[in-house]
Amino acid sequence: MLNPEDLYELDTDLPEMTGPVLLHSLDGFVDAGSTGQLVREHLLEALEHRVIARFDVDSLIDYRARRPTMTFDRDHWASYDEPELVVRLMRDGVGSPFLMLSGPEPDRLWEGFTQSVVHLVKRLDVGLVVGFHGIPMGVPHTRPVGVTSHATRPELVTRNTWFDKVQVPGSAAGLLELRLGEAGHDALGLAVHVPHYLAQSAYPAAAVAALEQIVSATGLVLPAEPLREAAAATDADIAEQVDGNAEVEKVVRALEQQYDAFAGAAERDSLLAESQDMPTAEELGAQFERFLAEQEGPDSSS
Repeated sequence: MLNPEDLYELDTDLPEMTGPVLLHSLDGFVDAGSTGQLVREHLLEALEHRVIARFDVDSLIDYRARRPTMTFDRDHWASYDEPELVVRLMRDGVGSPFLMLSGPEPDRLWEGFTQSVVHLVKRLDVGLVVGFHGIPMGVPHTRPVGVTSHATRPELVTRNTWFDKVQVPGSAAGLLELRLGEAGHDALGLAVHVPHYLAQSAYPAAAVAALEQIVSATGLVLPAEPLREAAAATDADIAEQVDGNAEVEKVVRALEQQYDAFAGAAERDSLLAESQDMPTAEELGAQFERFLAEQEGPDSSS
């Protein structure tokens, strides 16, 4: 059996930290609207950071499933984009230290990886672990972005869930939260609701919602203005595409009615709303996706 320390190397030159927050967001699982990616990139661009721990990607990654990029320059191989699964030490807007784990989701040794992270959490005296990503939902872009939270203790859950008991494909992040709870550590997960017709595009409004929930849960001082500006520009572009198109406006209205019915039911502690004659999420999404495709140019098949 692997020793937890076998899968990572930790920098020994670390500052004094008391109960730092560990954020985590991994590539490879569901991330509708590129929510987690947008938050990660924003924080790395806006805040001071350095790598303090590296995981052994050779043991964890299946390169043939996700081949790293190499650059060939005329007559030789010039570079190799080596995948990195790392923990960075970062500082928020007032200089408070926190940590962020990012990189590709491991293809192998999930139990070994999660036990290594749990070991690292204990070693660094982490106070709270927070994961975040986007999930596609049958919701309209004209309503506030929703968030489903889940945690290792009920007291950490601050957002009403839209789900009861479901079985879904597993993820390393989900297993990590489970194992952290079993080990007695506080961990919180944030699943941001992204309109399913926008799930394949970058949707900054979802990243703003994720960042706001991270700030609320952790007390970290994190800048949000660049993401807010990107969200406003994206929302304006979507509104421009929708405006005046009767078919799409009908789709959006139907989604709004569905959202309002579900939201009302959730307030009554049930996800089941009154029966309504309305298109399914798949039908609505297909109509909207056809419309967005038409905006990109003439149909190449005509």
